[in-house]
Amino acid sequence: MAMLELLEEGFQFIVQFGVLFLECVGVAVLLVYAVKSIIGCFKRDPHVRLTLAQGIALALEFKLGGEVLRTAIVREYSELITLGAIILLRGALTFLIHWEIKNEESRFGE
Repeated sequence: MAMLELLEEGFQFIVQFGVLFLECVGVAVLLVYAVKSIIGCFKRDPHVRLTLAQGIALALEFKLGGEVLRTAIVREYSELITLGAIILLRGALTFLIHWEIKNEESRFGE
């Protein structure tokens, strides 16, 4: 029994580390693209909206990956419902941002 508990604790640690890592990468990506976009604003880059939208979409993908990984350690239905709602919201945001990217690309003919 002690071996199973040890394995479960190890699994939870790995999953929690993975979630934290993906969340941090998502934040870092968003910050990098935000800085790029701010610099683009000052340079009057016409593609600044596209750059920012791509950064937000990529950051959301990492954050969404963290949420999906978090489902591996959910113990109660209320937690699962909350996580499901977060995943749906982030998925919807990602869909809308990809739609915006497609519109921006067609506007610039890329």
